[in-house]
Amino acid sequence: MLKKPLSIRQLLLLAFLLAGLLPAMLVSFLSFYQARIALKSEISHDLQTLSNTVASNVESMLFERFHNVHSWSELAIMQDIQIGDIDKRLATFLQELVISYGGIYQKIEVVDTNNVIVASSVPKNLGLTTQPFDVWFQVNIGQKTIDVYPIETHQTASLAISKAILSPDAGKVQGRLIAYFNWQLVLDKLNQSVQDSTAAALFDEQNHAIASTRNWAKIHAEHGMHANSTFSGSTSPKWRVEIEKLHSVAVAPVHRLGYVFLALLITTLVFATFLVTPIAKAVTAPLSQLTHFVRHFFLDQTSQLPTSGPAEVQELSSAFKKMISELEASQKNLERAAKLAVVGEMAAAMSHEVRTPLGILRSSANVLQREPQLSKEGHEVLGFIISETERLNNLVSSLIDAARPRLPAFTEVNLSALAIKCIAMLSAQAQTKNVQLDCHADQDYLIKADSEQMTQVLMNLLINAIQMLPNHGKVEVGITALQDTIQLTIADNGPGIPAGSQAQIFEPFFTQRAGGVGLGLAVVRHIVHAHQGEISYSPSQQGGAQFNITLPKLTP
Repeated sequence: MLKKPLSIRQLLLLAFLLAGLLPAMLVSFLSFYQARIALKSEISHDLQTLSNTVASNVESMLFERFHNVHSWSELAIMQDIQIGDIDKRLATFLQELVISYGGIYQKIEVVDTNNVIVASSVPKNLGLTTQPFDVWFQVNIGQKTIDVYPIETHQTASLAISKAILSPDAGKVQGRLIAYFNWQLVLDKLNQSVQDSTAAALFDEQNHAIASTRNWAKIHAEHGMHANSTFSGSTSPKWRVEIEKLHSVAVAPVHRLGYVFLALLITTLVFATFLVTPIAKAVTAPLSQLTHFVRHFFLDQTSQLPTSGPAEVQELSSAFKKMISELEASQKNLERAAKLAVVGEMAAAMSHEVRTPLGILRSSANVLQREPQLSKEGHEVLGFIISETERLNNLVSSLIDAARPRLPAFTEVNLSALAIKCIAMLSAQAQTKNVQLDCHADQDYLIKADSEQMTQVLMNLLINAIQMLPNHGKVEVGITALQDTIQLTIADNGPGIPAGSQAQIFEPFFTQRAGGVGLGLAVVRHIVHAHQGEISYSPSQQGGAQFNITLPKLTP
């Protein structure tokens, strides 16, 4: 803990250093982070592209071999197997195939049903008996099955591809055509596609490496960046090609980028250190003057705010002056709020004392109205008494609702039915002014609410609209469902609310209606908020007022 507080100059020096260093560190870190992600993404994209290319090339190579075997087995010359190729036409054809494909095939042979070599591109193999092969996998081309045997590695690696030779009439198997594909071509394809820092391997469906580059084991052991591509053709096995890149080589650009950002950060720190001192000194003097003013403001009301110094210090002086004005306004608002609270408490305390005589007055007036000898003027006076006692009773109810609103008792409420019910209850009052009340709800909308309080909300808003509308006006109640809420709108074609008064309409005791108290909308807003909803005002499409209420949708 510091024994002595830091001076303004020391704080400014520290603040300027931090303000210059921390953003530079943050920007450098974010820039490095984004650049690192971009570099890794680019490297991954390149590896994936390379992997896709290699997989496509190897798959195309195998696809061509499968189609070669399929098409050769269908040639008419293959029927020479029936006569044991006595004129050696088939053997000569096979030799020409091997030569024409330039090393793609190590040898091509035709065997009969007893696995005896009838024709071969290697003459010395004629008459030999081959060992039966275990089928590795099969592919279908033109509704014909091609058998692929495991890779032979006893001399030179080869992949044996075989297809049955059928008789043209009965479709009986007469033998098989077996082409020994030079597997070294696949290894060459993998080696040609990679560099010293990159390795490639081909895996079968059981995840066994069946071909790999010379440096695969070394690079794979370092667990660098890698990419995979699987054969996608329907006539190819579901093999995959994996490309791996040395970790040290893959992250080298990222490390170089980190060194660049570190050097930039150190340069920023050195440069900020040289600039901080004169700037802090220029700010210190005006701040000292402002500190003196703040300390002596309440003691000396005639003291003046400093007007010199940097623009920020002058702005701070103006802000302090504005703060003094706002404090004075806040004090007045607190006094006003305190008075309103007292009025509310008094209204709640006097409600019983006021309602009791009001009830007696109204009951007495109702009894007197039934007197047969009562004059016309007497009936008119009693009507005044009944209407005024009703108005006073509503006023007391509004004061009680504003002073001590009760908590809602939540139940499942059909908002559509409730709106229609409220419109029905006010239909007689609306007819006296020829006001049209409509409700637009295409279905039942259920909410969790206090039915009585929501009735009070609807009644208050509808009554306000009816009272503000001229004759032959129109009020529309709309209910729609949003994503997670229900929206209730009450719109009219009346005069609306002036723009200057819209911000105050929900404040207590603010009213535009003659004889109004200004508590209805304040109570409505309190009830809506108690239901975790929101209420707002906007002009309606008819040019009048529109109140928009959003309430949470009832969840199952």
